Amino acid sequence: MSETPRIVYCNCTYAKVVPPEVKGEVLRRLCASGAEFEAVADLCDLSARNDPALKRLAGGGPVKIAACFPRAVKWLFHAAQAPLPKEGVEILNMRERSADDVSRALLGGAP
Repeated sequence: MSETPRIVYCNCTYAKVVPPEVKGEVLRRLCASGAEFEAVADLCDLSARNDPALKRLAGGGPVKIAACFPRAVKWLFHAAQAPLPKEGVEILNMRERSADDVSRALLGGAP
């Protein structure tokens, strides 16, 4: 039996590159779902500060990350000496995908 992926939500507080309506709706749906998730203010900021939270997030088993471009998220973790594993990681791009699409992917198809 496979382990349920953890959910990480990036609010992109400082860079402001994710459309506010998308990130707001994804966060609203996560809260309404009752699912456990971890919200971070900004993965870019965590990476710039080499925050140990990135190592914890990278090493804790399967994870779904709602943020921005997958290649950028991978490099943020790498730059903080917390590379994401090659398997068990799904990065959902809130810059290009709809709130519906991201929410469904995070919550396993639940509306």
